[in-house]
Amino acid sequence: MLFWEDFHEGHVASCGRYVVGREEIVAFARDYDPAPIHLDDAAADATPLGGLSASGWHLCCIFMRMAADGFLTRSSCLGAPGIDEVRFLRPVHPGTVLSLRREVLETRSSKSRPEMGLVKFRFELLDAGDSVMMDLVTSVMFGRRNPGFRPA
Repeated sequence: MLFWEDFHEGHVASCGRYVVGREEIVAFARDYDPAPIHLDDAAADATPLGGLSASGWHLCCIFMRMAADGFLTRSSCLGAPGIDEVRFLRPVHPGTVLSLRREVLETRSSKSRPEMGLVKFRFELLDAGDSVMMDLVTSVMFGRRNPGFRPA
């Protein structure tokens, strides 16, 4: 089980392997982001994206699944107060293989809730060539291993 104390500024870790499928791209788009670039090959081919591409919101969902499987479900995660930044940097086409990299940007204990601390992360979805397809900065709340301890 990972607790707030287990995260240290500068630490980098990678996890997961996720193959983005064409049918998945279209199904997600049909339900949540019905833009032609996510639904129609001919329309998508006529754009600078160079073909059918996953919605950015779809990528956010893939990120969440990979983070959950990669470490969050084995942690004292208490949720997140929001997302600071999300950027969609390159189109993700059918067949793209993604992995998730996380870097701890900072940690701080909660002033009002001694039983928790916050960890600010930069998450990156990478393709097989290590190109950053999406990045996301957010803080995550974690329970503390020793909630009564107050560092001097």
